[in-house]
Amino acid sequence: MRRKIPLVYFHRVVEGKYLAIWPVFIVGDDPGTLTFKVEVDDASYMKYEKPEEAVPIPAEEARRSYITAMVQQRVHQRAFRERVLQAYCEQCALCRLRHEELLDAAHIIPDSEPEGEPVISNGIALCKLHHAAFDRQFLAIRPDYIVEVRRDILEEQDGPMLLHGLKEMHERKITIPKLSHDRPSPLLLERRYERFKQAMS
Repeated sequence: MRRKIPLVYFHRVVEGKYLAIWPVFIVGDDPGTLTFKVEVDDASYMKYEKPEEAVPIPAEEARRSYITAMVQQRVHQRAFRERVLQAYCEQCALCRLRHEELLDAAHIIPDSEPEGEPVISNGIALCKLHHAAFDRQFLAIRPDYIVEVRRDILEEQDGPMLLHGLKEMHERKITIPKLSHDRPSPLLLERRYERFKQAMS
């Protein structure tokens, strides 16, 4: 803390998986309770001069508040993704693709909206293709967990990706988590499905 040496903080998002946050600094120490305060900073902003030469920078509080908010968002997004993928056994709920690097945690209700909470029941594990198709209303997932592909997509003629990747998903039931509280909320799916129907009309 006295030397202002940057550290790496490993934040656990799920058991066995961590998000590395760098740089962080120790900015407070309470020996009585064996606790200390950590503050995150921006790596691109760091000054590498000797500690005794460091000069306080104007508007430091506003800058740090902004950086802290950005890091909290990263932690929040990473934790949501890991928990959703874990609930779906690291596979796409539609096509069962298991390559984790090609999987996303899709929000049923977007996180930009008040009901778009970062909880597993508001998420579905989808591969990149099906996530994009879900977000752009190419398909929907009904409250009974059945996939519905947009009518014009079903009638379109294109290559094998459209046929096998989208059209063959029509009327299939998605894979759902084993634990009931991790399953997609039928109420949220109903609200999302209403938007899909409005987009088709």
